[in-house]
Amino acid sequence: MAEPTPYTPPKIWTWHQANGGQFANINRPVAGPTHEKALPVGRHPLQLYSLATPNGVKVTVMLEELLALGHTGAEYDAWLIKIGDGDQFSSGFVDVNPNSKIPALVDRSGPTPIRVFESGAILVYLAEKFGAFLPTEPARRAECLSWLFWQMGSAPFLGGGFGHFYAYAPIKIEYAIDRYAMEVKRQLDVLDRRLAEVPYIAGEDYTVADMAIWPWYGALVKGLVYGAGEFLQVQDYTHVQRWADQVAARPAVQRGRKVNRTFGEPSSQLHERHEASDFETKTQDQISGA
Repeated sequence: MAEPTPYTPPKIWTWHQANGGQFANINRPVAGPTHEKALPVGRHPLQLYSLATPNGVKVTVMLEELLALGHTGAEYDAWLIKIGDGDQFSSGFVDVNPNSKIPALVDRSGPTPIRVFESGAILVYLAEKFGAFLPTEPARRAECLSWLFWQMGSAPFLGGGFGHFYAYAPIKIEYAIDRYAMEVKRQLDVLDRRLAEVPYIAGEDYTVADMAIWPWYGALVKGLVYGAGEFLQVQDYTHVQRWADQVAARPAVQRGRKVNRTFGEPSSQLHERHEASDFETKTQDQISGA
């Protein structure tokens, strides 16, 4: 291993605004809004403000799965939040999520709007609201929630750790990449061992645990994120591969992953979703063709 450049942290950290990296223009060490702007509100009970990152996809998949079950109260408007432009720092968005991260949800079905932020909290909120995709029997519920929170705790090592240093950091740091590659492979092994025993993450049934884990680790084992499939030898995790394909084949998942998507094939991008028919008429290939 090459010798790292010596660095001694100062007694007091200071913010160097031009610190490089793909997301340097939106990173800052303070919270709160940067500009005044109200969020739009559509006509459906649920208002989602999001982007099709893995965390955003969790929620749109959940909403489409609920609609597929016939829960008409799960109709939603999905508004695009362009995090690269700093939309998440508007006063309206900060009112919904003081942490300025997507996704954020407002439930307007009752007399008083309810805000819900953090993707795992949104999944649990929707599961309890509609009585779906979260077991009620205590042992099965505990298993499902354990895996849901496994994802919430593990994914930062994949995204903010491995993904950042492997794909986005302005310089390649061998120690950092090795450290997080080791952890991501350990996480994949955890999943592979689990999925050797059961068809879905929480057991026999498809649940919010699958919806939370699939956008991150399903994409990873299919080589769709960070360009790191060969580096991590993702094909070795055969049980995760089987599960990833199984989840990806669900029609609601295929719809949900298109919502608020601004990259990839034009047919896979539905920048905003306000009606079910938008999947047939308002994807970017349809708009370009028109």
